[in-house]
Amino acid sequence: MAAIVLLVEAVGIVVLNGIMARFVDAQSMSLDGLDPDAMVAGTWGMGIGSGLFLALCGVLLLVAGIRDRAPGRLARIVLITCAVVHGVLGALTVGLVGWPAFAYMMVVLGLLVLALISYGKEDGPEPEAAPSEVAPA
Repeated sequence: MAAIVLLVEAVGIVVLNGIMARFVDAQSMSLDGLDPDAMVAGTWGMGIGSGLFLALCGVLLLVAGIRDRAPGRLARIVLITCAVVHGVLGALTVGLVGWPAFAYMMVVLGLLVLALISYGKEDGPEPEAAPSEVAPA
């Protein structure tokens, strides 16, 4: 489920940044005299980069689900980074976008955390060894 959500989110991020890039281009917007074409290119670059990162995370989760094994060390680092980014962006969206966006970001964060912790040791903790009895002297 998390893989599908991340893949859909990847497409949504690219589309959203594409819309913002068109607005910036149509209005010839600039930031402190920066060239508007650089703003358009930066917006597209950020959208494509974010989309590729989210798609990578989705593919990593999909592969882990198909193999029915925990992700490897590098994949875990990427997925933890994605979870942290969703947590931080979720906190920012409360004030900027509203509570529904926050709820969505927290659902995605929860799915990522669930995917990361669902593959653990199946045996449980190792039983502690019984203390050896001391022979009386």
